[in-house]
Amino acid sequence: MNHIVDMENVRKNFKEKEALKDLNVKIIEGEIFGFLGPSGAGKTTTIKLLTGQLLPSSGKVNVLGKEVYANKKFIFDNIGILSDNSGIYDRLSVWDNMVLFAELYDIPKENISEVLEKVGLHKDKKTEGRKLSKGMKQRLMLARAVLHKPKLLFLDEPTAALDPGTTLEIHKLLRALNAEGTTIFLTTHNMDEADKLCHRVAFLNNGEIVECGKPSELKLKYITDDITVILQDSTEKIHLKNCTETGEKIMQWMKEKKLRSIHSEEPTLEKIFLMLTGREL
Repeated sequence: MNHIVDMENVRKNFKEKEALKDLNVKIIEGEIFGFLGPSGAGKTTTIKLLTGQLLPSSGKVNVLGKEVYANKKFIFDNIGILSDNSGIYDRLSVWDNMVLFAELYDIPKENISEVLEKVGLHKDKKTEGRKLSKGMKQRLMLARAVLHKPKLLFLDEPTAALDPGTTLEIHKLLRALNAEGTTIFLTTHNMDEADKLCHRVAFLNNGEIVECGKPSELKLKYITDDITVILQDSTEKIHLKNCTETGEKIMQWMKEKKLRSIHSEEPTLEKIFLMLTGREL
């Protein structure tokens, strides 16, 4: 199995504060990996370690099979980054923003039209950055991050403060990029977003991973024994425990054709995080 990211026993200290504690992360090439946790959990610190912006206090940090800090040029050539520090030049057009980035990083300008088409900005290529909506700016920053066709894309809260419609557009773009072979490392505190996008997720709390796995498997692992029933001519939910008595009640309702719907109580990722940490997001 090819691990595109491999972190072993990684610690990061800032003076007296321990931001990361014995972090172990392995990401498989081709997956969307969600790194989930509240603000201050250590998500951005992890991205900075993986992109060579910080040195670990101890432990191993490998990306694309190489030690990050000793191979920064190779790493930068093969990764893309979209973070809250990313920005665009407001007085330059969409096209000129892309050209400037292409020239700075020696990327073929032929890529620009193709990438702008993918993010739906080609028709707006002459529009100045200051005239773009928040969602269009986010798409432009994403276009810039993937202009050199990176093998690995780091996204730090990519849809924070975006409206639901724009968020949906960004999600479609990310799925398309992933389908073309780009591995995505996504940090977010939006558990619904992670559930929709990610092949696997890791819960980060106070610098430590408290759980990791596929969203569907985690929800089954932490499923409760509650059952929700709605009867005919009602919208009120009846919460019952999974037991013999409940089974007999349900059978009786079915015989009397009173049963409208029945569901097991599968927890959301947010509820699982709360169970494991006692913290809300």
